[in-house]
Amino acid sequence: MLDGRTVLVTGGTGSFGKKFTRIVLDRYSIKKLIILSRDELKQSQMSGKFNDSRLRFFIGDVRDRERLQRAFDEVDIVIHAAALKRVPECEYNPFEAIKTNVIGAQNIINAAIDKGVKRIVALSTDKAANPINLYGATKLCSDKLFIAGNSYAGSQDTRFAVVRYGNVMGSRGSVIPFFREKKKTGKIPITDPRMTRFWISLEDGVGMVLTALEKMQGGEIFVPKIPSMKITDLAQAIAPECQQETVGIRPGEKLHEAMITRADARHTLEFEDYYIIQPEFNWWNSSNHKDGKPLPDGFEYTSDRNKQWLTIEEMQEKIKGL
Repeated sequence: MLDGRTVLVTGGTGSFGKKFTRIVLDRYSIKKLIILSRDELKQSQMSGKFNDSRLRFFIGDVRDRERLQRAFDEVDIVIHAAALKRVPECEYNPFEAIKTNVIGAQNIINAAIDKGVKRIVALSTDKAANPINLYGATKLCSDKLFIAGNSYAGSQDTRFAVVRYGNVMGSRGSVIPFFREKKKTGKIPITDPRMTRFWISLEDGVGMVLTALEKMQGGEIFVPKIPSMKITDLAQAIAPECQQETVGIRPGEKLHEAMITRADARHTLEFEDYYIIQPEFNWWNSSNHKDGKPLPDGFEYTSDRNKQWLTIEEMQEKIKGL
């Protein structure tokens, strides 16, 4: 699938990009892996860490369409991971989030079609399902742009798909380092003791993207089956000796997250390890994924009604190396 190909990752110096780079360089005989990001210091640090002749670094911003046109020369596959992701910062800097997450998405689509990129997988978030904050709204808009990009490409071979998943263990915005720091004070701030979240490891997130690259026809939103956790259990796993203090929900924050809404479930197929939300376009062939099972009426995939849950002991084991 990736052997002999040139792959580009936007936002490639982030948590996902670094894990993706390690896995791809170890497992595949790729031609080139291009890391596109804005931060020259992180690029320099990453270059020294990996030291692989197949790796290239390209300073650029997804807001800059002209720069993307240059970056996408002779690229076969694009993984779009660049985004403004922190909910409070997006709430208070809304148009900055729109510039990167929405206009940047359209720039990716235009450049990919113009340069004949074959496959593009964009990373999404559970916050894009029934969004209540600006970050989620921009990612919902981004998802729809990428799905519609398949129509925009027309008869060309360029195809777009999306991977949607929840909170990532050990990522830049993870609550784990925050709880570890607060552990020193003897108190762990909890926004709301009822709060639940989907949880996925970086490695499993990369695995879902690789699965999407292999299975996609163009137009799908891939949603992995992943466990939920209670925020109080995570605090207990990290700091069992500390008092938990309720501080209230932050602006734009939900009690529980969703990855498949009831409306989406009507055109979603279930597979062993993931779901596929199918596009509602007349060009979509429902037999593209004939092994999938339709979902029952009223189905929702939410973090509080999930069938899979992480125990405190499982969380402690998973976060040991983070």
